[in-house]
Amino acid sequence: MGATSVLDRLAGSLVADPELVTLAPGSFDHPQPGEFLGEGHPVAAPRILAKVIGPLKIMKYQVSASEYGRCVTAGSCKAADTPGSGNFPVTGVSHIDAEAYTIWLSAQTGATWRLPTDAEWAYAAGERFRSDIEGGAGDPDNPARRWLAQYRTEASLGRKSDPEPRAQGAFGINSKGLADVAGNVWEWTSTCYVHAAIAANGISIVSSIDNCGVHVVEGFHRTYMSNFIRDGKSGGCAVGTPPDNLGFRLVRERLNVVRAALRHLGFS
Repeated sequence: MGATSVLDRLAGSLVADPELVTLAPGSFDHPQPGEFLGEGHPVAAPRILAKVIGPLKIMKYQVSASEYGRCVTAGSCKAADTPGSGNFPVTGVSHIDAEAYTIWLSAQTGATWRLPTDAEWAYAAGERFRSDIEGGAGDPDNPARRWLAQYRTEASLGRKSDPEPRAQGAFGINSKGLADVAGNVWEWTSTCYVHAAIAANGISIVSSIDNCGVHVVEGFHRTYMSNFIRDGKSGGCAVGTPPDNLGFRLVRERLNVVRAALRHLGFS
């Protein structure tokens, strides 16, 4: 049995380990997240060759209400705003809540769990990834034109309100093997909101400021929410109709074999 198989089996023998999808390393054309200004007015995000280094182990399903509930029972997570149980995705959780869950799950399993980056989520989402709703070139004399163009673009995509969470798997499996990508539960990532100035070539970033009080949220399209928001409809969505629900799925980064073995034997 290979070393990787041993690690996976050991991790799964502790707390019920979430089902994972393992994606091979790769690269892809990707629009950068954030707000970008060219000559003082909004412009489309520059595109880069994003790279995912090393195998990416990501949850097949979003964290369920029952999985999150165990963290709440342990006193390590705050109860979600939206009641739920069983194999329904947990919703009504903030970025702060998601981070608390990663800390608890890591302690329970001996593995390191974290939120995916924007690029990792997009890579795993495959054909279901949709970037920011763009409004075309900004008009410095009338910024409302760009806002209206953004709303018209979103309206043309035919999205309808769909507030009730559904059982895991209800939105099907994408080409990468992940379930419910871009369904009605939008997902927190670890990527901070960026405000950047673009050079005249439309590619190079002249300056940028990270705002880690706001993070990238992925779903029907990419948007940005303040870390404390638990209900996307309460405010904080940068563009368009707000998310129906906020939830998350995690990446398993590595497994500490010694720590996992001690947990399995009943030692803290």
